[in-house]
Formats: sequence, structure tokens, C-alpha cells
Amino acid sequence: MNVELPRKKLDLASAIAEGDIRVLLMVLVHMTGDMRWLEPPYTPKRDVRLIPDPDAGVPKEIQDEIRAAVLKLFENGEPKPSISDPGNELMLKMMRATLGENVAPEYAPLMREEMGFIPREMRWREKPSEAKLAEQHVLIVGAGVCAIALGVALGRLGIPYTIVEKNDEIGGTWYVNRYPGCGVDTPNHSYSFSFGERNPWTRYFAQRQELQDYLLKVVREHDLRRNVRLNTRLTSSRWDEARKRWISTLRTKDGEETFESTILVSAIGQLNDPAPASFKDDDTYKGLKIHSALWTDDISLDGKHVAVIGTGATAMQLVPSIADRVASVTVYQRTAQWARPVKGYADPITEGAQWLLAHLPFYVQWYRFNMFWRYGDGLLPFLRKDPAWPHPERAVNKGNDRHREELTEFILSELKDRPDLIEKCVPTYPPYGKRILLDNNWFRTLTKPNVELVTEPIDRFAPEGIVTANGKLRAHDIIVISTGFKVTEMAARLNITGRAGKNLKQVWANDNPTAYLGVTVPDFPNLFVMLGPNTGPAHGGSVIFQSECQSRYITSCLVEMIEHGVAAIDVKPQAHDEYVRKVDAEHEQMIWTHPGMTTYYRNSQGRVFSAMPWRFVDYWQMTHDADLTEYRKTRA
Repeated sequence: MNVELPRKKLDLASAIAEGDIRVLLMVLVHMTGDMRWLEPPYTPKRDVRLIPDPDAGVPKEIQDEIRAAVLKLFENGEPKPSISDPGNELMLKMMRATLGENVAPEYAPLMREEMGFIPREMRWREKPSEAKLAEQHVLIVGAGVCAIALGVALGRLGIPYTIVEKNDEIGGTWYVNRYPGCGVDTPNHSYSFSFGERNPWTRYFAQRQELQDYLLKVVREHDLRRNVRLNTRLTSSRWDEARKRWISTLRTKDGEETFESTILVSAIGQLNDPAPASFKDDDTYKGLKIHSALWTDDISLDGKHVAVIGTGATAMQLVPSIADRVASVTVYQRTAQWARPVKGYADPITEGAQWLLAHLPFYVQWYRFNMFWRYGDGLLPFLRKDPAWPHPERAVNKGNDRHREELTEFILSELKDRPDLIEKCVPTYPPYGKRILLDNNWFRTLTKPNVELVTEPIDRFAPEGIVTANGKLRAHDIIVISTGFKVTEMAARLNITGRAGKNLKQVWANDNPTAYLGVTVPDFPNLFVMLGPNTGPAHGGSVIFQSECQSRYITSCLVEMIEHGVAAIDVKPQAHDEYVRKVDAEHEQMIWTHPGMTTYYRNSQGRVFSAMPWRFVDYWQMTHDADLTEYRKTRA
């Protein structure tokens, strides 16, 4: 482990002084093998905040002792670890110590993988010949996070693949979305791949360009670009039963071509096709009207009167980012949103913390674990309905009600000088019933003199702007539509036809996509859907974690198929139906089926089709090793 030491010991000491105590303790366990660091008086106090106090509730003299012990590691130059992989038993002790809470044992193997102590990738029992591998080809549609994860996994196995992308660059969401303030609402240290070189993030919640640069760095590191075809759109794909091949039609600037593959993967995810909002007379408006997902860099906002329709995650990032540049911004709100305050949301990572994350052995891994946990399964118990809870109209359980009180107090404190906004801004539904949002100075921005929050419904557009139901016309130079995406379509919009002429759009009719493990569909052999139905991380986490789970599952299927001479697998209808029944039964116990609200997680029939009901550790276990007894198999 190559550690680049700062030039002076004083510099090293100042870097360590900026370290998180709960993380430094785990460094000491790895480096010294001394278990006393897991016991009192060193143990951190439990802190459930999204970005916790780095002092970890430990007395000052104990903090000094811990930091001095870390500094001492470097007395004789580069330190060597005593423990590289803690194993499940010690891992569990360490996780419980660093968090100050009782972590369940099943998280130990997951986190050893997530932190890179043991490999996640699928491996051959006996690697096939080059000729046998050459018979395979995987066509991946879309070049975002999912395609990158799967491309790396396939490359390590030596399985040939091609990624086709309709846009002119790799990156998916982070290439396409470029509205002001666009960024991630999960900390980068958990919203990043478990593999590859660690990225020197400049802040804890990165902006869009930094995320895009990171994805392209991963592409370069793993030499993926040679397998990517840009400006190439899949227009249709059909399963050839006789030849056990997917026959796809690709459209490029040079015309159409046919592409054959043994495997077809949709890596377009859920949030990629903007949902156009339709308003009466919207064709009469003379200014610029644009969906936030179609933003272009040449749009000038300075001094303009801007309208933003919608108050979801995009609007919460966009409005505070532009309020000080525009003449006015008018926000048209249908539903108030809960937003969690996050101290340090926009803060840069200090130079000392950067050094620790880049060079102190095991620091970045344990920092990643802390972020993963705080944005992971810890929130899920607060989202489960308690049938004995007497106030279901305001919360789903006692803990959820406590969150409601805390979030309401936060809103009231932010709007203390604007009591007229309180009724408009405090939601009536339970916290986290919709997508979890982070406060980006949203409520404070609403109090600015040039910002107006409008809750009257929009009646129609006019040449000058927008007319609300009370007849009032507000003039706007620019109208930004921030009303989300066509989430229900997913892979169905790719025009995929499986066995016996079944089209995926018909199978997923009535806005009701379903898939076994969210990945495979009966009568669509060798088709895998990434970030498919009921795999959206709604209680926290990140799509990068989901993409790695699904990459592991897909490559597990392929290894099993190739090693056992199987040409095609097709999930059995009973396996699919039983899985969907379990998903629906679990969702009946969860907040997203609460009747007092609308959410894009639910379809027009009220079924939750997008969000995942499971803990992340459960889904990791489900997708880790494919069970092909759940599939109909066709021998090669």
C-alpha cells in the first residue's frame, strides 16, 4: 500500500486532526490489530445524522489519544496493515463499534464486498476457451451507470459485449441533465463504484459535471470506450427462437443495420424519458419553454423572469441555484414536499480530509461504509406501517411521526419570517411517502423577495406566461417544466419482441411493468433489465449499488449458462408471479401505498411498480448468485 506522506509531520498531524474519529478508530484496528480500539472509552456515540459530527461524541482527551495513535503509525515511514480483511465476525464488531448501534450479522459479508476487502465480481470455475467465449455477445442498450458497471464485469470475464448509446457521449443521466444546480442527493462516497481507483471528490454531494467526469474516468480506467457505439439508437429487437439470438435493428447516422447478440440488456433505467406536461393553450406561449431534462448550456437566465413548474428533486436543486441571478422566479407547486436538512450539503472537502481519503489506509473504505449506512437501510423501519398506530393520516408509525415533528420544526425555523408560506410548505402526508429530498436552502430561497410560491392550479398558458385558476396572469420569459419522467415505460419503449411475438410493451400494459428480481421477464429469453420494476432505491442508497447487484446477477447467469452449455434461459412464469406477489405483499406494509398522497412510485391502478420494498442487504443476497432452477433452460 503506497502512502504518500505530507512533507512535514506537522502537515500530517493537521490532516489527522480533520479526520472523523469513528473512521480513525477502524484504521487503528486494521493497522495495529489491537482490539482495545473497539472498546470503551474509545467507542463513538450513536449519531443518526446524515453527516455526523466528526468528533463522534468522544471526550477531547480520548480524541487526542486516538489521533496521536494514528500519527504514530507513520513514525517509521510507510505503515503496514495487521488486518486486511477482517472476516465476518470482526467486521460485525467493527461496524457496530463505528456506528454505536446493533448492526445485523447479514451486513458483514455485504460490506466486506462493498468496501473491497473481498471481490464482488463473478469468476469462472474454469475459464472457457477463447473460441467458446467468442460465440457469446452481449448487446447493452444505454451507456450510463448500469452499462458501465456491467461492461466492467463482462470485461473481467472476457465475455464480448457492445454498448449502444443514442447520445453523443457516455454518462446517461449525468450527461443529459445539465440544468443549474444539477447534482447527486446521495454522498459521492457511497454514490460511486466499489471497484476502481478512488475518486478525489471536491465536495460531499457532487455537482453534475464532477459526476460526469468521474464516470468517464472509470470508462478510461477499464477501457470501455472501445466497446461503445455512440449516436446509435436501438429501434427494435426480436428473439429468434430457432437460432437463440436477439436480432436488433440499430439506427445510426449512416442508416439502419442489423445486429445479432446472444444476450440483450436494457441499461436505460427508469428516469430517462422526460414526461411532457400538457397545459391548455401551451402552444400560444411566446417565450422559451423547456423540460429541465432537456436543458442546454446556451440558455441565459440573468435578469429573466422564470417560472418553474414542479417542486420535486430537480426543482429543489434548480430554484436555489438561479434565484440570485434572475429578476424573478415563480414556483408553481401542486404538492408540498418534505426535505431533510443536511449540514454540509454544499461544503467543499477540506485539504486535510482529501489527504486522509486518498492516502490513509482503510480511511476511505470506512468513510464509505458510514455514508452507505446513513443513506441505506437505517431509514426503512420508519417507513413500515404500524397497524396499531392511531394517527395514520399524519404518519405510518411512532418513529415516522417523530421524523414528521423534526422536519416540521425545520420548516418552521426556515420560514419564521414568512408565516404566510407555512401552510403552503408543510405537507399533509407522512414523511418519505414521496422521494426523499434534501434541503438545498429550498425553504430559505422561497422567502427571497424575488421568489413567489404559487399553489393555485394552472388554468392555461397565455402568450405572456401562465394564468392560474383564480384568473391571475403572471408574465414569464422562460418556463421550466420540472414534472419528472415517464417512469412506467422503462425497457418497454425499446420495442422488444420475445417468444411467440409477445411485445414487452403489451406485456407491461396499463403502466404495470413487472420482472423477476426486477431483472427478467417470462417469454423474453436472455433479456435482462437493469434498474427495472421494483428496483428503484426509494428509502435511500444509490442506483450505483443497484447496478452492481444486477451486474453480479447477470454475469452469474452468463457464467452458469456458458459453463453448463445452456443457450437460453427464460424465467418460469410461476417464479416470476410468486416474486411479484411477495413484492406487492411487502409494499402493502410500506409507506408508498399510503392512500393520502400521489407518488411516481405508483401506477394509475395504485400499484407500486418502481420502488424496491427490500432492504439493500436483502436485494444483494437475492441477486448475488443466480438460481437457474427458476428458469426454463434450452441446451446449446
